[in-house]
Order: sequence, then structure tokens, then C-alpha cells
Amino acid sequence: MVAETKLYDALGISPSANQDEIKKSYKKMALKHHPDKNKDNPAAAEKFKEVSQAYEILSDPEKRKTYDDYGLDFILRGGPAPPDPNDAGSGAGFGGVPGGFSSFGGGMPSGGGRSFHFSTGGPNGFSFSSPEDIFSAFFKDGGAGMGDDDDLFAQMNGMGGGGPRMSSGGWRRPQPRRQRTPEVTVLERPLPVSLEDLFSGTMKRLKVNRKTYDDRGKVKMEDKVLEVPIKKGLKAGSKIKFTGVGDQIEGGQQDIHFVVNEKPHESFKRDGDDLKATVELSLKEALTGWERTVKTIDGKQVGVRSGGPTGPTWSEKYPGLGMPLTKKGKEGQRGDMVVGVSIKFPSSLSADQKAQLRQIL
Repeated sequence: MVAETKLYDALGISPSANQDEIKKSYKKMALKHHPDKNKDNPAAAEKFKEVSQAYEILSDPEKRKTYDDYGLDFILRGGPAPPDPNDAGSGAGFGGVPGGFSSFGGGMPSGGGRSFHFSTGGPNGFSFSSPEDIFSAFFKDGGAGMGDDDDLFAQMNGMGGGGPRMSSGGWRRPQPRRQRTPEVTVLERPLPVSLEDLFSGTMKRLKVNRKTYDDRGKVKMEDKVLEVPIKKGLKAGSKIKFTGVGDQIEGGQQDIHFVVNEKPHESFKRDGDDLKATVELSLKEALTGWERTVKTIDGKQVGVRSGGPTGPTWSEKYPGLGMPLTKKGKEGQRGDMVVGVSIKFPSSLSADQKAQLRQIL
């Protein structure tokens, strides 16, 4: 049994309601009666004030228990007060709350036939926050994360700095204030690119599936095609950045950074601006000489030879046949192509072969 039910009645819930039910009811009624949706309607502003102050008490378990046990007058005064037999004509609120406070509900029934009044609190009593502050706190604490009206919470909570706020004289528009710069999340995605494309440069068209919201705040997915420029000489790990093209988040749209991943190549291994190619030789070729034709990254044929013997660390550099240089002032220049060798040794030798090699070597 609770001492009174006026706050519960204001939110249209029973005294046994849980916190989720209290939140849902407050959200529904606060949205319905918010002054932004009911301009030139003082009754709506008053109702918004009522449900906000009721929510402030009932959403706090400690204050709710005190209210259930002793009633609102006890909370507002900070303790019990002797009844004033002459308060009927003095303009006092219900249960002896001091006069001068706006009525709650414009004549909501209560014990003794009095109307429900809210107070700013005595010296040791409880003081209500402004309805707009209660509304804003509800949104910031995640209470708005239910249903289709979440976008309205955003509109009413200073997103543009121009929403109305409650003052002692009624609703007023606050002074412009500096908005906090939103932190936009950056999403990184790998972008595999062939060595040929990194050499010649190209334009890739990529489709991005991103999350956004419609006018009612419902999530929807949409495709966006991005043209990603691959510049000549771009290196693995380079980032190609797009601003505001990803998922819609609080504070804006995600940025997307494509991180270049170099695909493995069948003939070359990249080393900075140089390209390294490897020629496989038999032991006989390494000892007696060899000749090969190596195809460059841009399709040219280059003859590579050695009269032998060729050691395992042998290499030969061919200037200007590597990757395009990207440093300023070196446009049009290229790195080198470096050809090395890999010598394949026989898996076994006969005794006669070993004897012959001993004689030769």
C-alpha cells in the first residue's frame, strides 16, 4: 500500500510498475505534450512539466520508496510538517505544500479535495529540476533508445542549440551556445590491388553498403558507389580517404579509409620503389654460364646472362625499370629492376660424379 498515487496517475501507470514501464510511459507522454509539438498551448507545457517531475521522483528508487511510504509533501519539505488548518483558503498546495506553485493536472483528484501542486522545495526539501533538463537527461542516459520517436529526442535536445527550455516565467529560447565538436568514427577497409595497377594507376569503382535513417528514425541500408583513385607508385599501407560516406552515426557519417594491400605477383617482389625478380638456375648453369629473358612490369623483354660461375648472391640491377616514384620532384622517374638467382642443387650424386667433380674443382 502506497501513501498516495498522484505521481503514478500523472504517468498513467500503477504503483506496481517497473522501471521500464515508467520510462516508456514518460517517453510517450513527454513526446505527446512537449512544447515544441504544442506551440501556443500552455496546457501542454503544464502537462509536460507534470509528467517530467513525476518521472524525476519515480525513476529514482530511493525517492520513489520515500514517496510510496510518506507522499510527495514529505519529500518536498524534507520531512514531516504539522498540518495548517487554515490552508484551505490560503492558496496552499495539496497536503500543506506552500502556496505559489503551479497546480499539477489542473484539478487532479486528491485526498481532501485539493489539487496536486509541485514545489521548488523548502530549505531542506527536494527541488525539482527543470522539465527540459529532466527530458535531456532521459535522452542522454539512453532512455530514448526505444521506438520510432528517437529522432524527435535529438531535435529537442540542443542538436541545433535552439530548442526551448523551461524557466520560472515559462518556456523561452536559450542563448546560442558553442556546440561540442562531434567525433566521427573512421572505418578502415582493406583494398587489394595488383602490382600492375599500382604501376600504371587506375580507377576502381567500389560499392559500399551503409546504414542510415529515414525521416522517422528507422534504420535503413543503402548502397553507395565510390570511385577510388589508385595513383601510380602507391605503396602497400597507403590510405585512400573518403569523408562522410559510411554508416550514419551520432554526430555525422563515418569516414572510410581504404588501406592498400598489394597482391602477390608471380614474377616480382616489391622492395620500396624497386622490383626484384629471381631466375632459377641448375648447378650446371651456375657453374658454366646461363642466359634468360626477363619480362618487365610494363611488358618489355630484357636479356639477362652470366658466363659463370654464378654465386647464390649474384644480382644485376637494371635502372629505371622498377615502380614509378611518388616523391615530389621525381615525377616520371622509376625505381630499378633487380634480378637475382636461385640455384637448384642436385638431390644426389653418384660416386663417379663426385670423383669427377673433385678432379674438376
